[in-house]
Amino acid sequence: MINSLDLKEVTALHEADIQQAVLEVVCSGRYLQGEANARFEQHYADFIGTRYCVGCGNGLDALTLIYRAYIEMGIMSPGDEVIVPANTYIASILAVTENDLRPVLVEPDIQTLEIDDSKIEAAITSRTKSIMIVHLYGRVAYTPLIESLCRKYNLKLVEDNAQAHGCRFNGRCTGSLGDAAGHSFYPTKNLGALGDAGAVTTNDGQLEQTVRALGNYGSKLKYEFTYRGRNSRLDEIQAAVLDVKLKYLEQDNRHRQNVAADYYSGIVNPLIHLPKRLPDENNVYHQFPVLCESRDRLQQYLAENGVNTIIHYPIPPHRQACYESLMKGNSYPVSEAIHRQELSLPIGPAITSDQVSEVIRLLNAYRQEVNGTYPQYP
Repeated sequence: MINSLDLKEVTALHEADIQQAVLEVVCSGRYLQGEANARFEQHYADFIGTRYCVGCGNGLDALTLIYRAYIEMGIMSPGDEVIVPANTYIASILAVTENDLRPVLVEPDIQTLEIDDSKIEAAITSRTKSIMIVHLYGRVAYTPLIESLCRKYNLKLVEDNAQAHGCRFNGRCTGSLGDAAGHSFYPTKNLGALGDAGAVTTNDGQLEQTVRALGNYGSKLKYEFTYRGRNSRLDEIQAAVLDVKLKYLEQDNRHRQNVAADYYSGIVNPLIHLPKRLPDENNVYHQFPVLCESRDRLQQYLAENGVNTIIHYPIPPHRQACYESLMKGNSYPVSEAIHRQELSLPIGPAITSDQVSEVIRLLNAYRQEVNGTYPQYP
């Protein structure tokens, strides 16, 4: 079986370093808010290119804390609007609604799979206070037009960088392109912990202090509570593991980019649509998505031939039961097409060239037609 991502194999790549780092934390007797956390926060801020990094419990908390901090700082108020891509993981939107803000969905570009920046301005109203861009699949979503819109309308640019650790735009890392960014270190990510973990990066000192307090029960000083906060802290073991894996992130990303290059050059089946190829700087290939009108049949065919794939994501956010009342009647045909056709091929730092070649061979051998004709993409 060729797995979509084998976490055991990924961990084995740096196993000795990880074991040593975990042992040092265990022996230290300090398991929260200690040296490992401070060290990783500094190293990750340096890597991303921001002044500050605040560790927290997970990626959803990171985004939620950013918007809660903006409310506490008086920059936003409940009922304000946040523009969010329509084709994203539910966490991006949960962070908005958790703070009683209103998500306004904007369609993606079918070629890039990222938010269509030409459609954003039409969605801006007097209540809009932020644009959230999601670097989905590891592909950069930032564009100069989005930044200019934020300046024109005085909007906060928030990055969901859960899937794009090490991705860059003109030499700058995603996570440093906007006013603040939320990062997830879920085990499957390019920079993955051995459990849940997350972080906020920013150059805004007031935002950093507010986020840090909110994630520590609302406390800036022990037993003094400025805000009605929550418990969302990065534990020492996860911080130590992440600090080890950060050293190898660029190397691991290059392997992903090499795998992607093979896919782009090798997949020639017209039934399978590959998204527009970006320069390697702009894509760290957290996933390698393809579109196929007979997606479910393609996935079954690959599984029968020993290849495990994943759908990201089968149901778009606006059709989820939890948002039925909020988004009732809304239609996002481009996003719906992506969610209906997307299939993520195996990719990761541990996949071998032989495995990649076998995936390509099987894809090119796939001959399931749709309604007797090949699908057409613009």
